[in-house]
Amino acid sequence: RQGSELSGWAMGRWTYEGIDLNHNFADLNTALWDAEDNDLVPHEFPNHYIPIPEYYTFANATVAPETRAVIDWMQRYPFVLSANLHGGELVVTYPFDMTRTYWKAQELTPTADDGVFRWLATVYATSNLAMASEERRLCHYDDFIRFGNIINGANWHTVPGSMNDFSYLHTNCFEITVELSCDKFPHASELPVEWENNRESLLLYMEQVHRGIKGVVRDRDTEQGIANAIISVDGINHDVRT
Repeated sequence: RQGSELSGWAMGRWTYEGIDLNHNFADLNTALWDAEDNDLVPHEFPNHYIPIPEYYTFANATVAPETRAVIDWMQRYPFVLSANLHGGELVVTYPFDMTRTYWKAQELTPTADDGVFRWLATVYATSNLAMASEERRLCHYDDFIRFGNIINGANWHTVPGSMNDFSYLHTNCFEITVELSCDKFPHASELPVEWENNRESLLLYMEQVHRGIKGVVRDRDTEQGIANAIISVDGINHDVRT
């Protein structure tokens, strides 16, 4: 009812309690980067499964019940691939979402798995009908077309406490953000087209779980599966665990 494009941009952004869910996850980036600067990673401070800071768990912490529920869900299920869907642009962003230089609004801030994240973002962007269209226009003022419609999140605008960064640093899950449409709130009549624009890219993205190394870590003598076995890859300072 408010119209397309930028009209009503902030509507639905905050919860009833006034919390922006997009910035509400625990900031694990700062702890990791401080530890890296002090040469503590990984022998004294982990490079993955970074624990949630104590202040974030207090009852009076400004954490929405929705955020707590999602974190509990992520801890109970070992997701390895995820995407969260936004509107208002046509671009796929990948971690880190928070700039390493805390006072900078924009700064290229890659993860240790930057190649994988760039691949995941590219898979979605190149198969999305709207992004890949030769008639593709700029949504607003950012020219993402020249970057292949993907961008490092922090190099666009810094988002402390994002779900993408939290997923990567606290769980095994690799997560990206997909900005689905120039319209923040497309009209109902436009939704079938939006679905067609994204259907194949959603399927191709999910298929990426089959890339890379997978299997079961077993005890050599008993052949029983080993829980919490840490798997390290040479040259990548970010481990995963079973």
